[in-house]
Amino acid sequence: MTVEFGVLGSVEAEVDGRSAKLGHARQRGVLAVLAVDLNRTVTTDQLVDQVWGDRPPRQAVSTLRGYLSRLRQALAGTREAAIARQPGGYALTTADTVSVDLHGFRHLLTRARATDDDIRAAALFEQALRLWRAEPFATLDTPWFNALRDTLVQERHAADLDLVDLRLRLGRHATLPAELSARAEAHPLDERLAGQLMLALHRCGRSAEALDHYHRTRGRLVRELGIDPGKALRDIQSAILRPAAVPTSAPAPRPSAPPLAPVAQLPLSVATFTGRATELARLDELLPADTGTATAAAATATATGTGTGTGTGTATVPRPTVAVSVISGTAGVGKTALAVHWAHRVRHAFPDGQLYVNLRGFDPGGPVVDTADAIRGFLNALGVPPDRVPSGLQAQAGLYRGLLADRRVLVLLDNARDAEQVRPLLPGAPGCVALVTSRHHLAGLAATEGARLLAVGLLAPDQARTLLAARLGLRRTAAEPGAVDEIVTRCAGLPLALAITAARAAAQPHLPLTALADELRRAEGRLDALDGGDPASRLRAVLSTSYEALSPDAARLFRLLGLHPGPDISLPAAASLAGLPRSRTGALLTELTRASILTQHVPGRYACHDLLRVHATELVTAHDSDDARRSAVHRTLDHYLHTAHAADALLTCTRDPIVLPPAHPGTTPEELTDHRGALAWFSAEQAVLLGAVGRSPAGFDTHTWQLASTLITFLDRTGHWPALNTALTSALRAARRQDDRSGQATSHRGLGFVESRLGHPDAQYHYTRARDLFGELGDRSGQARVHQELGRISLGEGHFDEALAHARQALAHYRAARNRGGEAVALNHVGRYRARLGDHRRALADCRRALALAEETEDLDGQAYAWDALGYIHHHLGDDARAVDCYRTALELFRRTGDRYHEAGSSADLGDAHHAAADLDAAHRAWARALTLFDELGHPKAAALRSRIRTLDGLPDDTPVTAQT
Repeated sequence: MTVEFGVLGSVEAEVDGRSAKLGHARQRGVLAVLAVDLNRTVTTDQLVDQVWGDRPPRQAVSTLRGYLSRLRQALAGTREAAIARQPGGYALTTADTVSVDLHGFRHLLTRARATDDDIRAAALFEQALRLWRAEPFATLDTPWFNALRDTLVQERHAADLDLVDLRLRLGRHATLPAELSARAEAHPLDERLAGQLMLALHRCGRSAEALDHYHRTRGRLVRELGIDPGKALRDIQSAILRPAAVPTSAPAPRPSAPPLAPVAQLPLSVATFTGRATELARLDELLPADTGTATAAAATATATGTGTGTGTGTATVPRPTVAVSVISGTAGVGKTALAVHWAHRVRHAFPDGQLYVNLRGFDPGGPVVDTADAIRGFLNALGVPPDRVPSGLQAQAGLYRGLLADRRVLVLLDNARDAEQVRPLLPGAPGCVALVTSRHHLAGLAATEGARLLAVGLLAPDQARTLLAARLGLRRTAAEPGAVDEIVTRCAGLPLALAITAARAAAQPHLPLTALADELRRAEGRLDALDGGDPASRLRAVLSTSYEALSPDAARLFRLLGLHPGPDISLPAAASLAGLPRSRTGALLTELTRASILTQHVPGRYACHDLLRVHATELVTAHDSDDARRSAVHRTLDHYLHTAHAADALLTCTRDPIVLPPAHPGTTPEELTDHRGALAWFSAEQAVLLGAVGRSPAGFDTHTWQLASTLITFLDRTGHWPALNTALTSALRAARRQDDRSGQATSHRGLGFVESRLGHPDAQYHYTRARDLFGELGDRSGQARVHQELGRISLGEGHFDEALAHARQALAHYRAARNRGGEAVALNHVGRYRARLGDHRRALADCRRALALAEETEDLDGQAYAWDALGYIHHHLGDDARAVDCYRTALELFRRTGDRYHEAGSSADLGDAHHAAADLDAAHRAWARALTLFDELGHPKAAALRSRIRTLDGLPDDTPVTAQT
């Protein structure tokens, strides 16, 4: 089944020759964006920006998902094309790129320009131009579509001119005058087009008209651009005056003063450049096709020290393509060092020279460079006399591009502010490469100029250590590995910070590295320690240039991030932090991401490196009042507390009945609706929640212990007991500071629970203290939970009568509190402990009543525990087939609730049931699964399982056993 997409006109799709129903214009716009970036992931933010521009709807993301769903339906039934969900976005995938007319057009142009057969080339150009049905992306009107439409129209115009040259060479000029006259009216300053029209008129016996057109064109150039016609057009005029010398085609104009020697403006490369192998390989893909493998190999040899570093000549391939790449990243990440290093590696691939300009887009040492000034600097370097430089940016850009035509030049545009500063400086000539560095992503250059985007991240720890060793010597760094690790950590993988620290150490060769590490460890002085003595190497000044370029609202949000407790932040949490609507906050996060201050390291979560966080903390302290900072902290903690409270309620029906006051104004907690959503939220926010509890801001002790209490169920199920123990210890301290009896009781109960999980002897103390405090408070559900846990301890000690007594007390307290979820769990415990005492028939009745109550309250946890207990009872009644069914049902529920600890225990019990039924292979599989889980949780029960597997397999006691054994 064939699929074809069209954007060179209205946006269309045909499946087996039939038009697909693509819906309204916006929905077609989504397909068009994906078709332009065929087989490449387009992020959700990019789709929203490109389809709606600066006027997205309030629910843009959900609207977008609806459009994508309907487009998938329109393409259903074909395997040739699909819209696939990718990490961070979506992609339209096809096996054949020419199934999109835009890509087919460009593919045909590439083939046409690569052949030496004029007849074949003309046919390919004609085939490409026939793909155009009308103006591209008809009816779609956003800045992205408009810019790309302009680019495509320019590409078509260039193709038209190339085809005319071929027709002139082939003697097919008879029909050209009328066609070219109309085109010249639309492009009166195009000297190449003017030359083509003059040649066509002359060959049709209309030489006077040709010369008249020359004079009219010259007059317009003088009046509007202040320049005379170029040499190419003047040569055609002279040739018409001397008929024997008339050329066969109209060559592109050439500057009247070509440079006498190649330019070499690259700055000095970093002598100790390290790492970035992946990024260098990506940049190697920019090299002109005819430098190909030899150039890449030579560059690699130079970088690795295995080659001579000399260039290698190769045969010329006609009309190689122009390439543009944007290297983006946060301040100090080493964008310029990477670009300059690569440029030196491959300079032999550009025999006509290398141009360089620092555009000072984000430079603490000077003002932003005007684009016109940059072009004039390039024209001067290329040998153009001052009196030949035309007035006006457009004319200067035209002369600059003309000078680079048919030349091989590398243009490095460093530290660009935005795409508009860069566009006039991009060469238009095939064979040239433009390399742009910027703190902004400059995605507009990808859309309109086809630029490749290369985001540069922080150095990995091993790369950072290598950088320090390269600058300080391996002997010095090897002598203090602990200090080196501390420096690497405190510099956050930021190359500039590492370079400044290395420079300070190199200037003081007798200074121990531990002294620098200690200085960096003090967070309040870390930016002071990272000062190289001038604006370019003073980290605070470098970071400030990014901050100062932000809008006021984005700058405020960045400052407030210095108050946030976690390593990253979601959009809803950022909205609460700022006290703004989520739609407005999303726009600000996009601004911060485009400025490379934040990174969206996973979809929907934003982070910045530690040094930027330190900078944000400095700024928020300096620029925001105490009240503003306190309100932001209050909103943030309320966001996490209210959302965590709701998420915990979805995970368990026996939670402590903590009543929360209304959230602080401006707080927008997340709305979670089901068990899966609660688990996903806890998983994503775990590090942030633990950070919020651990930091325990002054004046927010109640938030601290309440937030810690909401984490008990989730962290227990995922086996994060040490982290839970730390959080509950902080919670108990906070509750004691306020003499909050409820907070102390809840924290003691949680500590007793986690201490028992870890096998620590303090569990009994914490449970006893919690029971007494809950009794003083008259909290029946709290007392029930404590008796529930005391029953588990008694069970573990083999005191089954005590365990049953505690379970009965828990049941009585839950019933008094009318806590039906707790009642189901307590009933299940009563049944399980009766089974341990051998009263299996009454135990069976208790657990069945527990299951019915859990199903009535839709408590998945209670159902899972009941099925697990029923499996145990049936196993001990000798009905192993029924026991297996019960355990399997329990396992399915434990997996749904994310309770890995009880999943492990139930898997082990399932193995016992299989073993009793003499199904040894099934027993081995179940025990192996349980062993895997207990090993991952770091639980001591893994040792007993290893012993069982050894016995089953007939292995000696000292044989190592893993889940794969």
